[in-house]
Amino acid sequence: VQLQASGGGLRQAGGSLGLSCVGSKLTIRPYHMAWFRQTPGQERELVAAINRSGGSPYYADSVKGRFTITRDKAKNTMYLQMNSLKPEDTAVYYCAKSLIPGSTSASNFDSWGQGTQVTVSS
Repeated sequence: VQLQASGGGLRQAGGSLGLSCVGSKLTIRPYHMAWFRQTPGQERELVAAINRSGGSPYYADSVKGRFTITRDKAKNTMYLQMNSLKPEDTAVYYCAKSLIPGSTSASNFDSWGQGTQVTVSS
């Protein structure tokens, strides 16, 4: 496993949670990075993405204004701060990397890792 996501858990609606994605024996510096989420029976959905320099973040409409994606070169880690959580945010969250700048398609990403479960109760 090259990318390891962590930080998931159970929160009530309106709460906050922070996810981390660390490169294991892999530097994430050269890569466009993203967070996806998936619920049973559904396609993997792009939540947020960030380019190599840490700029130009992309957010799905469903999380704009609530989630913030960042990355820390020194720590070789990407983060997803999730505020004002909603029950519909419940999913397994995956981090992934891509060599294609600005990519938003899951097919262009790899190194998915095991994911981390986020559950939001109403």
